[in-house]
Amino acid sequence: MTVTAAPPTDWLTHSQELPLETRAFIAGKYRAARSGATFERINPATGEHLAHITACQSEDIDDAVKAAREAFESGVWRDQSPLERKAVLLKFAELIRQHNEELALLETLDTGKAIGETLRVDASSLARDIQWYAESIDKLYDEVAPNGAGSLVLVTREPIGVVAAVVPWNYPLIIAGWKLGPALAAGNSVILKPAEQSSLGAIRLAALGQEAGLPSGVFQVTPGLGHVAGQALGLHPDVDAIGFTGSTEVGRKFLEYSAASNLKRVGLELGGKSAQIITPDADLERAAMYVAYGIWYNQGETCNAGSRVIVHESVKDELIEKLRPWAEKLAPGNPLDPASPLGSLIDESHLQKVLGYVELGVQQGATVAIGGQRVMQESGGAFMQNTVLDNVTNDMRVAREEIFGPVLAVISYQNLDDAVRLANDSDYGLAAAVWSRNISTAHKVARRLRAGTVWVNCFDHTSVNAPFGGYKQSGHGRDKSLHAFDKYTELKTTWIELYE
Repeated sequence: MTVTAAPPTDWLTHSQELPLETRAFIAGKYRAARSGATFERINPATGEHLAHITACQSEDIDDAVKAAREAFESGVWRDQSPLERKAVLLKFAELIRQHNEELALLETLDTGKAIGETLRVDASSLARDIQWYAESIDKLYDEVAPNGAGSLVLVTREPIGVVAAVVPWNYPLIIAGWKLGPALAAGNSVILKPAEQSSLGAIRLAALGQEAGLPSGVFQVTPGLGHVAGQALGLHPDVDAIGFTGSTEVGRKFLEYSAASNLKRVGLELGGKSAQIITPDADLERAAMYVAYGIWYNQGETCNAGSRVIVHESVKDELIEKLRPWAEKLAPGNPLDPASPLGSLIDESHLQKVLGYVELGVQQGATVAIGGQRVMQESGGAFMQNTVLDNVTNDMRVAREEIFGPVLAVISYQNLDDAVRLANDSDYGLAAAVWSRNISTAHKVARRLRAGTVWVNCFDHTSVNAPFGGYKQSGHGRDKSLHAFDKYTELKTTWIELYE
């Protein structure tokens, strides 16, 4: 679908006229929390009130889980034929495409992301992923174990039951697709818990799922605060699996919730501090472009952002100079202007946290080579310059902790073994990259890097058919590809003894 962006004034008018559904979607209908509780969402680009959104409490989560369990046990979705489930999910994907502009605008208002990007990438990626998993339903085959002539051993994949999908605020629609696609395609009932900073798109999505034909209770949306609604899902004894994307800190909590309740399966895609190793023979022009997008795209609010550049000392200064024009080209602007490449950070408190890291880096010996300041303060929004910190060492907090903002740490090295050691010297292992014109060198380095995805002479290239997830404290399990079904299905062995 080709989307033609409207002029900025049209997007502003559209945003003012757009009706905002703010209630939870439970058991096939929109409803407020039983207690009437809400929380306020502030537009991160203006600092102004955006909406009061339903804050689900534990009793609302109980209602949603009960509806999900009843739907699952009834077989109303689980027992539909693969072709029937496929048809519903294909219609769901098409409805998302038809509402691409609405969903993109909701995401921009909620998160401060640039409208041009939410139109081009976020909403359309959600539709693509739902379609991809829909088309996989009737192409997944079970197995027959090779066990000799005396028995028939069947290995079948079955839906796990009630799945809670807890998604973050940085790519709320995209990552919802990573969870909803395989979980629904497998025949589960799914409860989507959006981050409190980004609920509007998910809430709207619920009605589109119902219109597509998803039965009552099969897809529900429960907005609310993480330590209330998220915790209630994590501790609920009738939730069979959690698919979580977010911080490592909260990921640990979901493991604790699982241990304290029913040992529900927990799939985690967590933080990152991705390193890009740049060798002396690398194509620096190309590398600079990818480094810039790798750290500054989406305002740096990306789990696999290339936030550490480990560059040979002989080309470090040249690389930084090549990043300067990209810092200007990708400067943040009004998110409702289609010409803006970037928007605002998610909120004022996060902006202050990111600025605090810049100050901390300088205190520990780094120097600000590019940016480092707040901008557009008159807008009331949380805008920040694209930033490069030079003279960083790998023991500094700006090199070890996930900043989740547009801040690049530049670390120099002298030999390649040292570069690999620095790249792997991290609590995280979500992604990495290596830049070299020598493909043998690139292959050898890629094999040594401890990361779930390693890019060679590129960064952040992605496809739904490639698995995504991390090593170490970046989590476990994989989103995307057919491997995602492993998180939302059980393998059953049926042993049939053959005798006279």
